[in-house]
Amino acid sequence: MNENVKTAQEKMEKCLKSLEHELTTVRAGRANPGILDKVMVDYYGTPTPIQQMAAVSVVEARNLVIQPWDMSQLKVIEKAILNSDIGITPTNDGKVLRLAFPQPTEERRKELVKQVRKYGEEAKVTIRNIRRDAMDKVKAQKKNNEITEDDVKDLEKEVQKLTDKYCDNVDSTISEKEKEIMSI
Repeated sequence: MNENVKTAQEKMEKCLKSLEHELTTVRAGRANPGILDKVMVDYYGTPTPIQQMAAVSVVEARNLVIQPWDMSQLKVIEKAILNSDIGITPTNDGKVLRLAFPQPTEERRKELVKQVRKYGEEAKVTIRNIRRDAMDKVKAQKKNNEITEDDVKDLEKEVQKLTDKYCDNVDSTISEKEKEIMSI
């Protein structure tokens, strides 16, 4: 496999992984610890992810429990969640924080599907940009007489196959997330 094709494949794989990670932060009605990935807590002056300060667990389908290792940080974690954009108010019982995920309304579900599709489209644009960069590098190699015209055609086909494969992967990932959001 040509080095340019290999590099393009690695970048496309990273793009897909990034999309999958981004989709874990979309609240679909089920409790998911991934929703807290973007929430940072001010831990003695240092922005710290909640997962590094507390045990986060799913106790029921719609309930998340956050149990800090340092109980003095309970209020700080609660404040960070309240200030974040996840839209859930934690319940503090003095020992743990509980996040109850409400059933999303039909309208909210449709908004979430639009958001998910937007993420998917952004991922596809990134994949197409990776394809363009790989094609440009192949053409530069041809211009420098490093590869033949036949090699250029073969490499372009290979890069296009990769692009199609990863765009299909993005589509299937998005459709799975849409089904998850729309199911009650």
